[in-house]
Amino acid sequence: QVQLVESGGGLVQPGGSLRLSCAASASIFSISAMGWYRQAPGKQREWVAYITISGSLNYADSVKGRFIISRDNAKNMVYLQMNSLKPEDTAIYYCNTVPEGRSWGQGTQVTVSS
Repeated sequence: QVQLVESGGGLVQPGGSLRLSCAASASIFSISAMGWYRQAPGKQREWVAYITISGSLNYADSVKGRFIISRDNAKNMVYLQMNSLKPEDTAIYYCNTVPEGRSWGQGTQVTVSS
């Protein structure tokens, strides 16, 4: 059974930082590129960033230069360091494989507001 558990969200002021964490099942983590996705209120879920097994990175233009994705293959963890946060980054953030699988975690809420 695939498990994805996100954590680390919260309320932060514009310009602030947060670090999200995702614990993934070993069965998928070891063979998959992993990504972060987000869904803002009233909008469709969108891809934010991904990292391949070998460590190649890719970012959506909206977060390039502000967010950093990383993974710890020994711990089956993927992280998203979010800096210079903007109100438009407010969303529920999810991790999943790339391409995304059917199973999703509960996500973690990120709210950027003064």
